[in-house]
Amino acid sequence: MKTILLVEDDENLRQGIAFVFARDDGHAVLCADTLRAAQNFLAQNAVDLIVLDLGLPDGDGIDFCKQIRAKSSVPIIMLTACDLETDEVRGLLSGADDYITKPFSLSVLRARVEALLRRAETGGGNRIQSGAFCLDADKCTLYKNEVEIPVSATEFRLLRYFMRNAGQVLTKEQILTLWDKQGAFVDENTLPVNINRLRAKIENDPKNPAVIKTIHGLGYVWVKE
Repeated sequence: MKTILLVEDDENLRQGIAFVFARDDGHAVLCADTLRAAQNFLAQNAVDLIVLDLGLPDGDGIDFCKQIRAKSSVPIIMLTACDLETDEVRGLLSGADDYITKPFSLSVLRARVEALLRRAETGGGNRIQSGAFCLDADKCTLYKNEVEIPVSATEFRLLRYFMRNAGQVLTKEQILTLWDKQGAFVDENTLPVNINRLRAKIENDPKNPAVIKTIHGLGYVWVKE
């Protein structure tokens, strides 16, 4: 059993998330509706993961995340109603490990919580290395042979998911969970368009990709070097 600190001022959402975490996943959940309450919980309890809403009545979740990260590496998932890419970048740069926009699927949130808990348990750091590529999750930056390659927030999310699952074929449905909202796309071409943009940045020959390969009829795979 893990202890999760849930910081969310929407009472119905807070109760719903806490109920699912406790009933379905067997976790102990500490619920806070303000930053002050969250700070008190952290001062008195050891927690394994924090789910943090950014819009709180007594302060900014971004600043709170920075305060936590200055003295702790506890995994943090941010929740927010803001879906602008700049907001996501701010959240990730403040030290969050993941970022989910509202409304979202509880199953997606649960999956991301479990993934972060597994990573923390196995001692996974905030850098992911795969051959010539290194993804720095703290700075939201990608390096190829130690040279930085600028990537967008969407490309960063794709890279992180691919590199964490290197060598494993990922289906379209699995990758769609990165877009929250129960994985729904308005345009079915959104995923291949983003994959092609990413390939253009990281592949030596984007027309003949050697890193992110298409597995026809199944999905995509990040090839281990």
